Amino acid sequence: MNKNTRFTELKKIFAILHSKRGCMWDKQQTHKSLINDLREEVDEFIVAVKKNNYRQMQEELGDIFLHVMFNAQIAKKQKKFDIEQVISGLISKLRRRHPHVFGKAKVSSTRQIIANWNKIKAKEINKL
Repeated sequence: MNKNTRFTELKKIFAILHSKRGCMWDKQQTHKSLINDLREEVDEFIVAVKKNNYRQMQEELGDIFLHVMFNAQIAKKQKKFDIEQVISGLISKLRRRHPHVFGKAKVSSTRQIIANWNKIKAKEINKL
């Protein structure tokens, strides 16, 4: 199965879980109710990184991605945004914050890359 099909399958699974015939527990969750679980998954990923345990890192990244999908599904039901908009926003952000790769900015060190990233990020935050 190709990668796009796997992502489509994942989106369908979340749609089913939140449908009338879906999971009662999933449908009762909110962004706020999931905070502690998300925090726990991030902490578990950090432990895996510190142990250099790639198998566990893969597992924990899946759990973190589950929370990304879960929160996007909740937002979709509320007609706020969906996972496609999350991905589009991320693509735009990566292109904006890497002008040395996707634009004409010239850099000669990672220090300059980080400085540029932080300047761009500060401008974006001020616009919010």
